[in-house]
Amino acid sequence: MDLSTTYLGLELPHPFVAGASPLSDSVDRARRLEDGGAAAIVLRSLFEEQIDGPSGSPSLDGEATLPDPEECVFGPDEYLDHLQSVKAAVSVPVIASLNGHSLGGWLRHAQDLERAGADALELNLYDVAADPDLDGAEIEEQAVEMVQEVKRAVRIPLAAKLSPFYTSLPHFARRLVEAGADGLVLFNRFYETDIDVEALEVRTHVDLSHHHELLLRLRWLAVLSGCVPCSFAVSGGVYTAQDAVKAILCGAHAVQMVSALLRHGPACLGEVRGRFAQWMRERGYGSLAQMRGSIHFVTSPDPRTFERANYMRVLQAYRSE
Repeated sequence: MDLSTTYLGLELPHPFVAGASPLSDSVDRARRLEDGGAAAIVLRSLFEEQIDGPSGSPSLDGEATLPDPEECVFGPDEYLDHLQSVKAAVSVPVIASLNGHSLGGWLRHAQDLERAGADALELNLYDVAADPDLDGAEIEEQAVEMVQEVKRAVRIPLAAKLSPFYTSLPHFARRLVEAGADGLVLFNRFYETDIDVEALEVRTHVDLSHHHELLLRLRWLAVLSGCVPCSFAVSGGVYTAQDAVKAILCGAHAVQMVSALLRHGPACLGEVRGRFAQWMRERGYGSLAQMRGSIHFVTSPDPRTFERANYMRVLQAYRSE
């Protein structure tokens, strides 16, 4: 049974990757991820604001809402030290992560990450378009330029981690690949704010992902993997072997797991991998390559299910009790 895959040019023994999370915040935890069966480890993101220096963004009462430097797990220098330590401690590829939304000198930090030993870099394109004077084309152009700038600066593979909120995601994805992205990660998650109606304050909290979030990723993975030539990883909503099977069938080269590991521990990754291999064996698949992409947009027997037809079918078929 051959579970090997190639993601961002990295040869992996299987597609199960530990996505960015606190589970890699120490060397011991990173070792536990490797022992649990992770084929690669993505470190948590270093933010643009941490590198350029916190300028503060206004809250409802005009005060800065960015975290103080001491609240951040790693500053820029500590992140590089941590990356070097993790690289020395594990034998699997280690992928660094940068998170930003604008052009700037912070992007040159990618070179420092490469020198510190990162096997690849994940550029998390996180931007909430709240400025009415900034149009969608300008936001996309800025993202493309960010990818171009990073790709010119480093020789290691580069993945762009996207949100699903673009007018024409296939067109934008293709532009990113043409700009130098070696792969795409679908998708990052916007952690929504809430309102404390007693204190009249904005509250933030983290909700771990759920199974249902995978469905959006499967749709766009199936569409993009059939028309954009690059590596694909799914991030969000993968808990079980069946979740991973769906992602691979839709065209994924790698499957990032985070919430399941936070809930059940790193060992659950190996358990899911074992059940995944069993599923393949029972259905006569000899390799991951044989099954990958067999239900994406181009090869699907009914590609309309990824477009409006499924929307119409679901609404027309629904009946109230």
